[in-house]
Amino acid sequence: MSIDVNRRFYREAAAVPVSGGWSIALDGKVVKTPARRDLVLDSRALAEAIAAEWAAQDAKVKPNTMPLMQLVSTALDRVGPQRARIVAETAQYAATDLICYRAEAPAELTARQIATWDPLLEWLRARYDVALKCAAGVMAVPQSKAALDVLARAVESMDDLRLTALAAITGAAGSLVIGLAVLEGRLSPEEASAAAQLDELYQAERWGSDPEAERRRAGQAADILHARRLLDLLAAG
Repeated sequence: MSIDVNRRFYREAAAVPVSGGWSIALDGKVVKTPARRDLVLDSRALAEAIAAEWAAQDAKVKPNTMPLMQLVSTALDRVGPQRARIVAETAQYAATDLICYRAEAPAELTARQIATWDPLLEWLRARYDVALKCAAGVMAVPQSKAALDVLARAVESMDDLRLTALAAITGAAGSLVIGLAVLEGRLSPEEASAAAQLDELYQAERWGSDPEAERRRAGQAADILHARRLLDLLAAG
């Protein structure tokens, strides 16, 4: 049985021990990923949280209300089989990292960018001995190969589940620096969302927002929050 179902066809969902770790069973039958891979996890806490997502479904099963199941399925079905590509795509964000591109004006916005983003670049320098260059405006600024190689190795060092979480945060934020900062506890999900959406929030303050933009920002924040929860559950064991 896989996640791509509509009608709820089970009564109970539970985390169960299996060979190699933990899985999720629906009425005693072990769940598989959408690509029909075995869903086996080292973390009992994560398996229990995913089982709770299944248990919370109503008459219809809605995959978009099960973010942990989706993240784990992505790790098993996409990230594992395409690991080199996912590593490269995630690491490549450092070459055009959001926090390296600054506004030229107004002064209030540039001050906010300095106050929010510069400490993250300082953290990156202290943590990885990497200095990324910044530029004002939209013209690309080339980063050193040495710096990009260090960050690529950091991404490569992660297991598939943590890489999945990092890729989700990085993609939502448009910033590998923010992604790594969340992964390593330097930023909370809320702080990461505020940092990633700094420019948009400033413009919304000045000119007002619209429902579509608010929905997009909420979706970005949710992606970061769910990925952080995955990391916390993995740490819980």
